[in-house]
Amino acid sequence: MTGERQMMLIEETAVPIAALPVQGLKDHLRLATGFAAGTGVQDGLLESHLRAALAVIEARTGKALLARRFRLELARWREVSGQALPVAPVSAVISVGLRDGAGVLTALPATRWRLMQDIHRPRLAAAGVSLPEVPEGGKVEITFDAGFGADWAGVPADLAQAVLLLAAEFHERRHEGAGGPQGLPFGVQVLIERWRTVRVLGGGR
Repeated sequence: MTGERQMMLIEETAVPIAALPVQGLKDHLRLATGFAAGTGVQDGLLESHLRAALAVIEARTGKALLARRFRLELARWREVSGQALPVAPVSAVISVGLRDGAGVLTALPATRWRLMQDIHRPRLAAAGVSLPEVPEGGKVEITFDAGFGADWAGVPADLAQAVLLLAAEFHERRHEGAGGPQGLPFGVQVLIERWRTVRVLGGGR
């Protein structure tokens, strides 16, 4: 765990290649640069660019673009009345448990908590006055599903375009190495700005 609040977010399932817009990136590159499709090796390169771009956009926005399962581990609740979840949108909380100092996990019944869904800042809220106390030397484990959809069609258009533009940028600059330009291209920043701004106004981690 890292950070002042000792939080660790673990991605339990990966994005399958079938969910990535490899063909969409090929089409974009053909239109923009006259890209010619090559072998399966070329597809693997485009996949790596898409995964890198996806990771950057998700990190900048706090959104899971494609659906998968996460586990959040906490040394303590941020607030006893509820815990903000660091990724949105959350479709379901699968389980909530308290692990004691000896490593024994006790599941909390669903009657003790509820999911407050929000496109920008979902929360796990206490069903009563407060969430249960975390054992001394223990931690909280929250398993949840997050993402806009299982396939690319479910991703908002501006975020989907941002991923394609950034992946194309990675492809075009693949030979430049670490000495290439830093920061996101302006067009990508514009596309993701509304997602980043609302997230900040909704409160930080």
